[in-house]
Amino acid sequence: MARFHTLTVTDVHKTIRDAVVLTLAPTDGDFDFVQGQYLTFRRDFDGEELRRSYSICAGKDEGILQVGIKRVDGGAFSTWVNETIQVGDQMEAMQPMGSFHTATDKTDGKSYVAFAGGSGITPVLSILKTVLTREPSSEFTLVYANRGVSSIMFREELEDLKNLYLDRLTIIHILETDSQDIDLFTGRVDADKCALLFKHWIDINSVDTAYICGPEPMMQAISTSLKDHGLEDEQIKFELFASGQPGRAKRKAQSVDAAHTGSTQATIVMDGSTRSFTMPKDGVTLLEAAIENNIDAPFSCRAGVCSTCRAKLLEGEVEMVANHALEDYEVEQGYILTCQCYPMTDKIVVDYDQ
Repeated sequence: MARFHTLTVTDVHKTIRDAVVLTLAPTDGDFDFVQGQYLTFRRDFDGEELRRSYSICAGKDEGILQVGIKRVDGGAFSTWVNETIQVGDQMEAMQPMGSFHTATDKTDGKSYVAFAGGSGITPVLSILKTVLTREPSSEFTLVYANRGVSSIMFREELEDLKNLYLDRLTIIHILETDSQDIDLFTGRVDADKCALLFKHWIDINSVDTAYICGPEPMMQAISTSLKDHGLEDEQIKFELFASGQPGRAKRKAQSVDAAHTGSTQATIVMDGSTRSFTMPKDGVTLLEAAIENNIDAPFSCRAGVCSTCRAKLLEGEVEMVANHALEDYEVEQGYILTCQCYPMTDKIVVDYDQ
């Protein structure tokens, strides 16, 4: 069951004009988190339930639970938070989720680099603060891309961190519209700019782990550049903050003869119990079919981005039409995004508990 817990808003402050940081206090349940994870919230708007995921921006050792939420044009949830929410209000959220992190070790002396675009800074900030606190011999380089100075979330906090960790933290701001003293730091982060950064500012050969969080085109360009300069797939962690394919999954066009027809016997394992139902092989995702059969399966974005609907396929085959959240090793182990999956066999068994 997708269990939601009540959180009380204990502090609200603006980090930029159209972004707010909420400090939250759980009223029930344990909300211990790992740096880089996110919370999935829900709220009714005019009788329609909306779910949205927002990353935790607090470090592990700060003793607080915080999320940063930037307003999206036309976004009901983000607009409500930025314009209406007050101290004392309550919100409903699922337990922290997500795998955008690596384990920390106080004996490690590693080199990290992170690329963040816009609100993609929120999970990176959590990772950055946790690493610098828990690995006193490690160093961290942040490349943060924004349109201009006025859109830099957490600008003052980042400056404070830079002064606190003077010898271990380097922050490079790349601004698209505002000019800077160094020409390299103006424009968009693309493959050419990455190559110059690696040549003049970042010793890519010493990097142990790279984090990328931001819009999809930027992430693809940076990931390709990192690999071209010697990093392996397992050294690169990514979190997508926007998708070119929002909403429900869209299947590729197929001929009538090639289309999957008929029905599938689907079995869902969740919270230790097992439920079975019949669903069509075409037209309905596994997540949609589960919900239609009164199974409270977890979800948020329905776009293959957030991984809230992640489950393990134990039997049968599915077609996953989009995947912006699972890493290659997870897919190899049988994990799927149920919001993007259609059955291809007469029987499938899916486990949400693994």
